[in-house]
Amino acid sequence: MDHKISRRGFLKGSLAAVGAAGAAALPLPSVARGEAQGELATLIDIRKCIGCEACVEACKEVNEHKFPRPKKPFPTMYPSRVKVSDWSDKQDVTDRLTPYNWLFIQEATVKVKGEEETLTFPRRCMHCQNPPCADLCPWGAARKLKNGITRIDSDICLGGSKCRAVCPWHIPQRQTGVGLYLDLLPSLAGNGVMYKCDRCYDRIEKGALPACIDVCPEKVQKIGPRAQIVREAHEIAKQINGYIYGEKENGGTNTIYVSPVPFEELNRAVEKGPGKPGLDPVKNSMAHADNLAKAMVIAPVAGVAAAVGKFYKTMKGISGEEAGK
Repeated sequence: MDHKISRRGFLKGSLAAVGAAGAAALPLPSVARGEAQGELATLIDIRKCIGCEACVEACKEVNEHKFPRPKKPFPTMYPSRVKVSDWSDKQDVTDRLTPYNWLFIQEATVKVKGEEETLTFPRRCMHCQNPPCADLCPWGAARKLKNGITRIDSDICLGGSKCRAVCPWHIPQRQTGVGLYLDLLPSLAGNGVMYKCDRCYDRIEKGALPACIDVCPEKVQKIGPRAQIVREAHEIAKQINGYIYGEKENGGTNTIYVSPVPFEELNRAVEKGPGKPGLDPVKNSMAHADNLAKAMVIAPVAGVAAAVGKFYKTMKGISGEEAGK
């Protein structure tokens, strides 16, 4: 029997039981609403990952209903430098980030205690504490929730890819032929919608764990209040004489990695490129005066734009309902 198919079948059964198991593993509801304990963060212990991709399959399985369903043929874009980005025929790609694959397993062959070893670890959106994608989105489509999750609202995103340009890891990925631009300015707007990990925000709202955490057989990831996660990361790092990534990068993120080797070594060893982020040391991009000024200017405009987008979506939905009567 094909290994991938059998694993997918296993995941379907595992995820069906997530409600009780996930809620029992961590009391999430109050944190999810942004109450008392504040932002959620994820601890990723690189030592534990075996690269099985169970998390990748689970992410795709649970979030499939959020994936783009583009209309073809695509509108011709002006100017012509705005390129089509179409992953609809490559939805099975799992070795990088795409609009249909929000999590992938990265690997690095390095020396651990003098012995060559290949380390594997999940990569996805870092969910920055002060996310430039949300602060600098001119349409207000990207936003940070009170619980520390950053998500892109596909209903109002125009696919301009500003979020990818300002993200230190260039995480968001675009799919052409879907979204609001088709109704507003199909030849002149952003050419699609941007997609990335949203930390299974809808599951967290119900008190369940993100799918990738729930199905992991090695318990590589753990989610909880950020202060607690950072504290545990430092405890592990102290025990193994290890290293931490994400606590201070880009001013602080809600994804905290712990590694037995320096992240500079991991960064040199990983394959980098489109959809394959590195592990560079990243300064706080939103501490830069120009970015702060842009954010202040964009904020009210983005708020109005987002309101217009939501109103347009609502009116379109009402029109669709009336047409169906």
